[in-house]
Amino acid sequence: MTLVLIIPILAGWVSGWIVNYLADTLPLTRRLSRPVCSQCNQEYSVAGYLFFSRCPECGQARGLRPWIVQVVMIILSLYTWFRPHAMGYVLGMFLLTYFAVVVVIDLEHRLILHPTSIVGALLGLGIGIFVHGIFPTLLGGLGGLVIMLVLYYLGVLFSKIRTRRMKATGQEADDEEALGAGDVILACVLGFVLGWPLIWFGLLLGILLGGIIGVVLILALIVSGRYGKNALMVFIPYGPFFVLSAFLILFLPNWIVNVVPK
Repeated sequence: MTLVLIIPILAGWVSGWIVNYLADTLPLTRRLSRPVCSQCNQEYSVAGYLFFSRCPECGQARGLRPWIVQVVMIILSLYTWFRPHAMGYVLGMFLLTYFAVVVVIDLEHRLILHPTSIVGALLGLGIGIFVHGIFPTLLGGLGGLVIMLVLYYLGVLFSKIRTRRMKATGQEADDEEALGAGDVILACVLGFVLGWPLIWFGLLLGILLGGIIGVVLILALIVSGRYGKNALMVFIPYGPFFVLSAFLILFLPNWIVNVVPK
């Protein structure tokens, strides 16, 4: 039993290393590069980075995120080990690692990067064909792309209205978008993984989850006394909610999937 637990725990820890490394380097260099301190840009040694040591130059701590990622990936690995999806444990961990990279980078930098999108498309296409077959996979990717393109252009229209309103009230306008091009590509990737017709439900669920969190944030602002007239104009990244939606559909009990007719 101990040996059985060691495998998913070790795999989850390694997966957490990968997520942390990619989240630390890709937003800065867009390639696989040596991780550096966020405070002084001093390069970490391999051992220092892997064991979350302080920066050797300025003493800056790595913070909580690396540890949170490690713990979450171990939990996900254990869950997937004992309750594997039809894709199997190995493919499931590859997909969960990709999901975690997208979520961490989008939360920290409001970016869904092209390198992660390319890898995600190849991974999603392979998993989709393995699980659903070619036609549902391609149709799911196309459906996700088209649905999100429509939402993207609606978001562009909303952003323009928002900018005009801010200028009319004498506020400094910004270039925030409700949805980005990376969200469109992510929807295509998730379409490959979920297939058709689950992709439309996955995107709908992601939007609902984002809306619920948005309402919770507004209520928190009201309770804390920090609610202002621009609170409704604060954007939150939607990529993590789409990823969470796909995770719920793929890895949680079948009652989520059963709400969608085959």
